[in-house]
Amino acid sequence: MLTQRSNNSIIPYSINFQQSEAEMSLSEHLEEVRQRGVWSLSLLVVMVCTCLFSIKNIVKILQEPATGIKFLQFAPGEYFFASIKVAAYSGILISSPFIIYQLILFVLPGMTKTERKTILPVVLGSLVLFLGGLVFGYFVLVPAALNFFISYGSEVVEPFWSFEQYFEFIIVLLFSTAIAFQLPVIQVMLGLLKIVSGNTMFSVWRYVILGSTVVGAVLTPSVDPLTQILMSSIVLVLYFGGAGIVVLIEGSRQNINYQKNF
Repeated sequence: MLTQRSNNSIIPYSINFQQSEAEMSLSEHLEEVRQRGVWSLSLLVVMVCTCLFSIKNIVKILQEPATGIKFLQFAPGEYFFASIKVAAYSGILISSPFIIYQLILFVLPGMTKTERKTILPVVLGSLVLFLGGLVFGYFVLVPAALNFFISYGSEVVEPFWSFEQYFEFIIVLLFSTAIAFQLPVIQVMLGLLKIVSGNTMFSVWRYVILGSTVVGAVLTPSVDPLTQILMSSIVLVLYFGGAGIVVLIEGSRQNINYQKNF
């Protein structure tokens, strides 16, 4: 749906694949950027404040994987500043779908009809994989890393952890896992743009195995081998899964072209 503004500029408020190629002046583009920026920033501030008021519940969720661990405050205000960080990251995470939606609406008029029909599945797939990465990191990688650190040296030292350092460890691990889950989206985009074919992706499997090992070591904030192996394994699964999707897309394209010729 397109909404006609009083200054005769056309600002899309929802996705419409059949919208006209209406030209906008520079001032109208700037007004649209300002408007969408205000909406996105306003929602972000509201979400951060809401998360700050509910910080105790969020902290309990983050502490859940570290069962039996006592968290200490080693400096004045450490928990307070850590709470602000938690609320900020949580607010960004919650408001990110709306911000991405506003970004899509801004760039949509400059795309062709084919590009418009392609971008929505890609963005939805990216969001689903991002959330899947967060879930996988929270329920698989984080417990594996924490169990390793807790069991290692448990007979020698008593585990008392700083909440701020624990939070930073959790955030880095969760978001690095979510970013790694974007690999199939990148592969599909490369395949759709005909930059890299699916067969080419499969042909470099030796380098992919080596690269996944490096990625697993870089993205995981811990040094335990179990977490790195899990991260490397999931990168391999995502890569070959993305390559398989690209091959299927290429096969469907060939079938469509074959049917058109006959």
